Amino acid sequence: MSAFRDKDPRIHGIQSKIRVVPNFPKPGIMFQDITTLLLDPKAFKDTVDLFVERYKGKNISVVAGIEARGFIFGPPIALEIGAKFVPLRKPKKLPGKVISEEYVLEYGSDCLEMHIGAVEPGERALVVDDLIATGGTLCAAMKLLERAGAEVAECACVIELPDLKGRERLNDKPLYVLLESH
Repeated sequence: MSAFRDKDPRIHGIQSKIRVVPNFPKPGIMFQDITTLLLDPKAFKDTVDLFVERYKGKNISVVAGIEARGFIFGPPIALEIGAKFVPLRKPKKLPGKVISEEYVLEYGSDCLEMHIGAVEPGERALVVDDLIATGGTLCAAMKLLERAGAEVAECACVIELPDLKGRERLNDKPLYVLLESH
């Protein structure tokens, strides 16, 4: 499901503020740069508002943001829907005891960590990131949350790269995106 397909009038304004940077961080990658979106307060607010409108009243108690750009969109969404924000970080960035999940992404491999106790069994979680490409990062995030006993209700991303088929790796978990880039 996507706001793009729903033809929300705010989508064009959001899409027009995302810069595509060829060959970054490696040759052949068309990097979707959301920092230019953040420079436009209306487009940034519209982005957050579209997610808030979808998740308000859906009994989400945890918004888990993936480092680093999930930290940009996750906290304002969490505040507006009355949920806590849980950062999912790169290795050795959290000071307490953590659980980890390694994963493969479109240009290498990485690991996500979450504080033990950040999520309680039975909580409903929303996973937030800026982009889904191959789906490896979202899968790792879902595994971390599920290992802690949370129910992942949905994943939410600003951008989907559908040609990389990341949605297919989510094992039928709902994914909501604002726009697609081919």
